[in-house]
Amino acid sequence: MAAAWAAAFPVVSSLGPHRVWGASACAGYLCAAVAVLSWRSLGRAVSVWIAGSGAVLVPLVVLVLTGGAQSEVGVVERAGLLTVRQGAPYLADPQAVVEVTPYLPGMALFGLPGAVVADGWEPLRYLGDARLWCAAAFLGCLWAAGRVLGGRGTWRLVGAALIASPVVALPLAVSGVDLPLTGLLCLALALAARHRPVAAGLALALACSLKWTAWPALAVVAALLARRAGPGAALRGTGVAVAGTVSAVLPSALLSPGPLVEQVFAFPTGRGEWQTPAASPLPGRLLADLGPFGWYAATTLLAAGGVAVALSLWVRPPAGLVPAADRLAVGLCTAFLLAPAGRFGYLALPVLLSVWARLAEAPSRVAPARSLVVAAGSAARPVLVGGDR
Repeated sequence: MAAAWAAAFPVVSSLGPHRVWGASACAGYLCAAVAVLSWRSLGRAVSVWIAGSGAVLVPLVVLVLTGGAQSEVGVVERAGLLTVRQGAPYLADPQAVVEVTPYLPGMALFGLPGAVVADGWEPLRYLGDARLWCAAAFLGCLWAAGRVLGGRGTWRLVGAALIASPVVALPLAVSGVDLPLTGLLCLALALAARHRPVAAGLALALACSLKWTAWPALAVVAALLARRAGPGAALRGTGVAVAGTVSAVLPSALLSPGPLVEQVFAFPTGRGEWQTPAASPLPGRLLADLGPFGWYAATTLLAAGGVAVALSLWVRPPAGLVPAADRLAVGLCTAFLLAPAGRFGYLALPVLLSVWARLAEAPSRVAPARSLVVAAGSAARPVLVGGDR
């Protein structure tokens, strides 16, 4: 199925990076399937690494070396350069849609390496590609979340399979800018599930300083902390998250208030000077295309959806990692579907959150059951021996 999905990109996509990824990923997935069928004992582990090589490593290296990327990679790298030069990542008067920076100031961090090596040795400039640092942040967050949850050995193979899947491999190779946000949300949920409010708040602050689409996670993490560790923990975590987000965003807001509002909030919602390229035929977009009345109808439905999710958190707060991830996924799906502008690719974030939570919880559920069986067998053996005597 993954191979068929990847094979469609060279045929139907008009984007060069997507076609490169599709060809490489299709070959990797097909070879992985052959490995599973050929080696029954080691086939599963070998297939995961083959799929990861074909879907992640090879296309990422090829695209970095050839300069192939989605436009947002260049946007992030320019944001890093502008931050170094003027302290804020926004152009005062963008002349084209590619000069708009629809991200909060924290995203510029992934463009800083490019700004540092921009005038350096030619081979060293490849290390400035924002995708490499986005991937490093995402993988680091997944590793940290796995450590927090305690699933070490089993999580390695599971995590590698998740990374090799199309929902991660495609954005990692061609864009990458949404992956740090996803990784930080996973880490914040894991920390909250393990009663660590301050650390969860710090992870949330980093996520919320990248894109405002992370802000719904504040309510979900607060509800999870309140259910698991009490109202005091929820207040501490939320306080750290809000204070950290304000600290990260405030300098750019003071230096470039107009460009920040116009590019970060007005542009993605279809109210800016430039038309957003996020124009998939989702319900909110279709309503917004009907004119001002349709735009207000879409935003009203969006607000109603947010209120409904907030009420669900109040009435029945999530009790664990999976319910919290699912509630956040529902909230994000509602936002992406009803927003006046959006694209189908945004839905990968809630899907990934929900799938990751189940995979991350699996090792911790399996381990106690296995230990129980071993302990029961050990306790039963002396009784059986004594009876035989």
